[in-house]
Amino acid sequence: MDLQLSGKTVLITGSYRGTGAGIAEVFAEEGATVLVHGFEPGQPDEVVDRIVATGGKAVAVVADIATDEGAAALADSATNVDVLINNYGTPMKSGWESMDNWADEWNRNVMAGVRVAQLCTPGMRERGWGRIVFLGTVGSRRPGVKNPGYYAAKAGLHALVRTLAMELRGTGVTANLVSPAMIATSEVRDGLTGRAARAGVGESWDEVEKWGLENVYANLNERIATPVDIGNVVVFVASEPAWHINGADLAVDGGAIDA
Repeated sequence: MDLQLSGKTVLITGSYRGTGAGIAEVFAEEGATVLVHGFEPGQPDEVVDRIVATGGKAVAVVADIATDEGAAALADSATNVDVLINNYGTPMKSGWESMDNWADEWNRNVMAGVRVAQLCTPGMRERGWGRIVFLGTVGSRRPGVKNPGYYAAKAGLHALVRTLAMELRGTGVTANLVSPAMIATSEVRDGLTGRAARAGVGESWDEVEKWGLENVYANLNERIATPVDIGNVVVFVASEPAWHINGADLAVDGGAIDA
């Protein structure tokens, strides 16, 4: 299937590591030019170098999208963006014992994406084609006890994406939400390996993955998705063949809700 992404420019927020880096690699394989975003100079360089070394096209962009002023620094880069993947988001250790970090979790998981979308949509409207994909989490429907502000913010993306799709009605620009469960990023793998070791489990990933699915976050497929696995789905949602997917919240969780 031709996803018709060759020659498109794709901005992926927070793509200097983890899931965002995996998504960037898949877009590059499809022939897109990937804008690899980081918050500080040097952060995107490793991912950019890896993509370029395999024949892909990638450019580093640096901006603190958690602030209005920082996001404005993306304005020049964002004018020609065809596809925006609002991947960036992070828990900030909110809790019910205080109000600390709740507003910051909303800012980083919702408003950061809103800022970048506002920069990118005018150009998409003008060209009559564009894709906006927010990354959520199945934790919105199956939240953990820690970081309630994070899960609440991520849950808000469902309504936000639907309103954005309505705002962009008839423009050729779609807006969707992709909600993964646990992803085997290097950070998650290291964390699970450490926890499994303390439980007396060996260090091989097969053993650690099995322990993680039994004790941390189960799914019906009994496998933990990699960043590239999530990237494959995100790239399809952003493609021309997926033009009729709009305002949707797609759970890419291996059936975790029912596990």
